[in-house]
Amino acid sequence: MPYGAHETMEVHEILMEKVNMLNHFNLYAAQTQNPQLLEMIVRHQQEEIVSYNELVAYTHDYNRFSPVPPNTNIREISPQQIQYGLQNPPQFAPEANATLNDMEIASAMLLCHKNAARNGMWATLECADPNLRRLLLNSAANCANQAYEVFLFMNGQGAYQVPKMESHTAKSFLHRYQPAGDQLTAQYFSQPGQNAGYGQNFMNQAGNAMDPTVATGTPQSVLYGGTTQ
Repeated sequence: MPYGAHETMEVHEILMEKVNMLNHFNLYAAQTQNPQLLEMIVRHQQEEIVSYNELVAYTHDYNRFSPVPPNTNIREISPQQIQYGLQNPPQFAPEANATLNDMEIASAMLLCHKNAARNGMWATLECADPNLRRLLLNSAANCANQAYEVFLFMNGQGAYQVPKMESHTAKSFLHRYQPAGDQLTAQYFSQPGQNAGYGQNFMNQAGNAMDPTVATGTPQSVLYGGTTQ
């Protein structure tokens, strides 16, 4: 396989980021006092180690590809479980000689995963090699799920509070957008030879927002361990 110059540099950045994350999470695991947070760090470390090793292996020999399945607990979350609104939100400021407490560790994890998801998706867009692209897409999706799990932990602890908007204001603002009209829909879903069931199938799949194969738009073969040669 040839090495594309652009994708080589992008993968270099991703691998360097993963090394940094793994090293930092080692420190977090040693310092956290919260058992739930420690359990999450261990699971995320397991997933990141496998993801790092798979990417290294592919860039060494370019002859195998094993997607990394997600190792997060976000499938059963419903919108009703999210805590909205501000209740005496905590204050933040840089500190001299600071030591990491559990919420600072969780915040650092969240930022690591968010940046990894964003950077992984950007690198995906710059890839020519199809298997390398799938590996990076898989990694970006898993990092997005890890970030969401950290958010859920922090939200449940009251450390990541979500400001809310009055219901009528939000509805007035968002309900300006209406469904695509019948004429446009018919133009693309009623032509001979087109898959008329695609629209309904897509809507049915999109209803399961907690399934990362839907929420990220990533095929199951990428997220759950299918192999692409």
